[in-house]
Amino acid sequence: MNTSLIELPIATADGNFLARYSEKGLAGLDFPKNGRASSRPVATKQIPLQTLRWHRTATEALKAILAGREPKALPPLDWAGTTEFQQAVWRTMLAIPLGKTKSYGEVAKAIGNPKAVRAVGGACGANPVPVLVPCHRILAANKKIGGFSGGLDWKRDLLTREGIVCE
Repeated sequence: MNTSLIELPIATADGNFLARYSEKGLAGLDFPKNGRASSRPVATKQIPLQTLRWHRTATEALKAILAGREPKALPPLDWAGTTEFQQAVWRTMLAIPLGKTKSYGEVAKAIGNPKAVRAVGGACGANPVPVLVPCHRILAANKKIGGFSGGLDWKRDLLTREGIVCE
């Protein structure tokens, strides 16, 4: 397989997300309003079986999280072209359980760089796989909602689905 990405839609009650896969795993996920997801048919004969398996896992995980449940599994995540710092932030986010949050400062401390609060915010904004890598669970100081790549309405909605109330 070449290094081009395979794009596949994930239809949900909230709209069509767009998943992008490399030969290493899930490389990106776009929200319906920001993404290029379409309802055009996908010729699955041309898609490697491994990618189809990853897509099934990503679809199940996304639908679980959107329903306020912990996903059973995630597909492999391809973070090629990203920094070690970003990956450390994203690994920390993956460890935050459903229904819990951390502040940008808490994440900075968790990765051993307590002064890197703004950089943690930048890594959250650069997260290529939002929802599955739960950047929505990262809040500003005093449980304020902060920013979100999918927009604040999505962030509030995802947190509410997990039973989290924020200001």
